[in-house]
Amino acid sequence: MTDGPLTISGLDEIEERFDAFLIDQFGVLRDGKGPYPHAVETLRRLKQAGKTIIILSNSGKRSAENDRRLAALGFDPQSWDWFLTSGEVAWRILQAESRQLSSGIARKCLLISRDGDTSPMDGLDLARTDRGEDADFLLLAASEGDVHPLSFYEALLAPAAARGVPCLCTNPDKIMLTKEGTAFGAGRIAELYEELGGTVRWIGKPFPDIYATAREFLGSIAPEKICCIGDSIEHDIAGAAGAGLKSILVTTGILETATDADRQTLFAEHGATPDFILPSFIWSER
Repeated sequence: MTDGPLTISGLDEIEERFDAFLIDQFGVLRDGKGPYPHAVETLRRLKQAGKTIIILSNSGKRSAENDRRLAALGFDPQSWDWFLTSGEVAWRILQAESRQLSSGIARKCLLISRDGDTSPMDGLDLARTDRGEDADFLLLAASEGDVHPLSFYEALLAPAAARGVPCLCTNPDKIMLTKEGTAFGAGRIAELYEELGGTVRWIGKPFPDIYATAREFLGSIAPEKICCIGDSIEHDIAGAAGAGLKSILVTTGILETATDADRQTLFAEHGATPDFILPSFIWSER
């Protein structure tokens, strides 16, 4: 839109324009404490309107793990067709690589995750190590930035960076929402690894792999009929623009306290402007 994004008060105003929605999880449907008001019902109403819905998340956990977690929070599992995570995309990439290598010797993986989660490497021909000194590659799936300072990760990763060990970051978010507020996310740790001299392959929004996987699932639905909903200009809105899709920016999540001027600055910084702005993930104010 040449005149900037159109502000809408509910999804009912534009849902007829689209056949499919790619919806972010954190910042749109929920925060670190639980679902946003109206989010459960809005997701249900959107699905009842006949839309194909993919929850598109920069979560290092695999799809099934997130399915269960969202359902446990009170969301109806029938409200979405697929919960596609960057962790799921990365797992499939690693599975394909393992088949190609098939040397019989498991690669040593330094997994950085959250709450002891090992799902990003479960079922793969990988051996876990806790040391950067002997890792063959790093799998950066999540951050415990609310537990450890950035210096903790610097000490852990510096030996691997010095050895030129490659890193796969499956959660590009630089800020994460926790029960206590915000903390640095896995994307910030990946940035740190690059600052230390390491190389990072980024999986998730705004990078192409996750959108290609989503488009494959959506089949023949035309790009102009697909709309992305997110709270991050850097990830959700820029990712949609790069994939040639329409987008809606919700002003909850990481931009909850941002002013209109703040948002305009971010639009310019990331070269991406949403088609619509929605105060929160709500079906209708009426």
